[in-house]
Amino acid sequence: PGPGQSPPSIICARAAPPPRLLRRSEAERSGLCCAVLCWPCPAASGSLSPLDRDGALSHFQVMLLYCSEVQPIYKPPPGTLDFGFVPAKTYDTGAYHEPGAIGILFKIVHAFLYLVQPNTFPQDLIRKLAQQQFGNTQGDYQKAIYYEIGFIVSAALGLLFILLLPLVGLCFCMCRCCDNCGGEMHQRQKKNADCQRSCFATFLFVAVGVLCAYAANQHLTNQVRGAKKLVNSNFKDLKIFLNDTPAQIDYLVSQYNTTKDKALSDLNNVGPVLGTRVQEQLGKEVRPALDAALTMAGAIRETKEALENVSVSVEVLQEGTERLHANLTDVKMHLSNTLNDSACNAAQAASTCNIIRNSLGQLNINANFSGLPGVSSQLAKVNDVLKIDLSSLVQKGYAAFNDTPDLVVNQTRNILSDIKSVLESIGSNITAFTRALPVQNILADLMVHLTQTEAYVQDYFPVVEQYDFYRWLGCLILCCMLVLILVFYYLGLLCGTCGYDKHASPTTRGCISNTGGNFLMAGVGFSFLFSWVLMIVVVLTFVTGGNVEKLVCEPFEDKNLFKILDTPYLLNKHWKNYLAGIIFKNPNVNLTFEKVYSDCKENKGIYTSLHLEHLFNINELLNISMYTEDVALKIEHIQINLSKIILLDETGKENLLNFSSSGIDGIDFSAYLTEINKSVTKVDLLSFANDLEARADQLPKGALENALKGHANNIRMIHNQQVVPLEQAMSTLNQSIRLLKRTSSELMVKVKNVISAVNAAQNLINNNASQVIVQETKKYMDTIIGYFEQYTEWVKESISMEVAACKPIANVIDTAVDIFLCSYIADSVNTFWFGLGGSSMFLIPAIIFAVKLSKYYRRMDTEDVYDDFENIPMKTLYK
Repeated sequence: PGPGQSPPSIICARAAPPPRLLRRSEAERSGLCCAVLCWPCPAASGSLSPLDRDGALSHFQVMLLYCSEVQPIYKPPPGTLDFGFVPAKTYDTGAYHEPGAIGILFKIVHAFLYLVQPNTFPQDLIRKLAQQQFGNTQGDYQKAIYYEIGFIVSAALGLLFILLLPLVGLCFCMCRCCDNCGGEMHQRQKKNADCQRSCFATFLFVAVGVLCAYAANQHLTNQVRGAKKLVNSNFKDLKIFLNDTPAQIDYLVSQYNTTKDKALSDLNNVGPVLGTRVQEQLGKEVRPALDAALTMAGAIRETKEALENVSVSVEVLQEGTERLHANLTDVKMHLSNTLNDSACNAAQAASTCNIIRNSLGQLNINANFSGLPGVSSQLAKVNDVLKIDLSSLVQKGYAAFNDTPDLVVNQTRNILSDIKSVLESIGSNITAFTRALPVQNILADLMVHLTQTEAYVQDYFPVVEQYDFYRWLGCLILCCMLVLILVFYYLGLLCGTCGYDKHASPTTRGCISNTGGNFLMAGVGFSFLFSWVLMIVVVLTFVTGGNVEKLVCEPFEDKNLFKILDTPYLLNKHWKNYLAGIIFKNPNVNLTFEKVYSDCKENKGIYTSLHLEHLFNINELLNISMYTEDVALKIEHIQINLSKIILLDETGKENLLNFSSSGIDGIDFSAYLTEINKSVTKVDLLSFANDLEARADQLPKGALENALKGHANNIRMIHNQQVVPLEQAMSTLNQSIRLLKRTSSELMVKVKNVISAVNAAQNLINNNASQVIVQETKKYMDTIIGYFEQYTEWVKESISMEVAACKPIANVIDTAVDIFLCSYIADSVNTFWFGLGGSSMFLIPAIIFAVKLSKYYRRMDTEDVYDDFENIPMKTLYK
């Protein structure tokens, strides 16, 4: 304890009512124990009245009991039920295609298509076309032409290329046969470096286009060969989807047992649950009343102890003061005799002896306890009151009140069996209802169709690979046409560059250089022969692949395609919503392709995605009122009678009244306090003895000095042996009198308040407990029904988000459209025509540059001869 604080005292552990404690953690309990042990006990210091002291005592006893090992009462687990996780397997299909390095080419082609066709998706035109109403409105063709203007212009240029290039090639051949258009084997001496570089750059562009076309062709073949794994993955996910759905539904149904077990657990513990709730509500009135009665019982015991202390202390003080008075009288007599000695007549001692002789009147008692009134009558009455153990009577009231849960258990036993029967019947009804749903039949039919479809796809897949091989071979032949042309061009460049001799005249060029020129002209010839064929393929694939990208792939990505499909009366002129008409035979249900695809993309449950409540409404199964009504009726019939609880009988109340009339309030406290406040002697004996000894030292050495010092020691002995015990007795008397004074203050009012509180609490139990019981029974019923509400909400949430999660359906659509059609086919085809078309277009400048460059490599028949000065002709030689 700190300065001024009393140490802990055992008085803090007196009897108190057994509180209903909940178990806490060891750390909390140990910390609280430390607080109790380190806190000062005011009751030990006597600074509190018996009533206040017993209030403190009861609180400290609660603390001490809390620190000990107690048996906790039943504490209901948290109200939130744990239904676990709906069993679900992971789907393998990742409906996303990463093209790799060729993706750069795909992006370039997409950018080119955007330049060709930057217009927005023509939803109105597509709807009219699907409804066969295209052309009925004036301007439809203009809108279509405006949308397709980029493709039309590009296709027209391609057709012009197809028509003109063979014709130009024919004219070019005829012109050369007439020694025109570079056909004449005569050449002026010029430098060929610029022409050679132009040829090389042009041929390089042609080669890049060929590589793009070949890469796209090979990419498509590789993806088709690897598509079987993706197709099998989709079928596997669909089978998982169909096979796991019944197990998930069974799991939802089985989790009703969790709800039922929790409800049965609460019902089996109806005493701790409902009984404790009732007890807690009544305890707000009952416990303070019983605590006050128990505090009053402690006050009675404290009063008895205080009266006994007063009686004993007064007797001790009366006897002690008489002996003290006699001893002090003897001391004065002996001192007076000593001072009458002739030695005091000496000049040196006379004044000192006179001073001592004058102070002898102070050696007398100051307090007189002989006239104090006795407290024997009050003590006798309090002893009569204590013949009845009021504490035990209050403890019986505590025990009776704490038996409330047991009373609830005994009085609700029949009702609980009926409620359990209702819960069992609810589980049977849910199971029967789920078995009556057509889920199993629907899933079985879907599994049959899925198996047949998978078998068909597996059988047809080799045919697809075979036709893809034919396609790959055809595209490879087209690439080889360009490669053949490039071979001639690059051989011409190679031979011409290696065999070219700048010192040789055109008529004396070597064989290798001449061969290079011939290769270039061969490349020109094959260019005229193959280019128009290549352009036909380019135009066809461009128009087809480009429109697939713009009219299918891009609208699918931004979901405009689904908006077209969701147009009312589009696919069936009698149905507003086609998908709802197919599934529910009710086209008025608001079910759209876009919503179903979006929900499945988010992996929501099929029940929510397809609005299957129009086939079988799960809310009918999960109608909470349908199941809880019977439970509520049974719970409302619970009747609990607490009239057997007696908090404090008439004997205990009479005992309290007897204590209030014990007469302690008639004690003359002022008389006691007046004497207590006085000192035992008129002078402090120790100070007197010290002063006497000091004055003896002033006398000459001799018998007088020694005699006075002997008297001083005698006075000290009287103080230690008699005054000190009297002072201790006065202190005890002071504490007891003040305690009795506080206790007696308005004692009758305090006792009546305690009895009134007990009567009010008893009246609450006897007359108004039914209202509390009804109120707490309603809360208890809400708790039980709340378990069913949690179950239904969990089932609804699980069915919406987890049961039969339709991600595989969205994956199938993504696989078919986004991956197969768009990523595999459309992107590859578009990249193929982009590379092939670019190469074909660059054949035109390649032809021009090759014809010009061949003149510098081929051996001429004639030549122009120049002297050292450039561009000055000297003569013409004929070979």
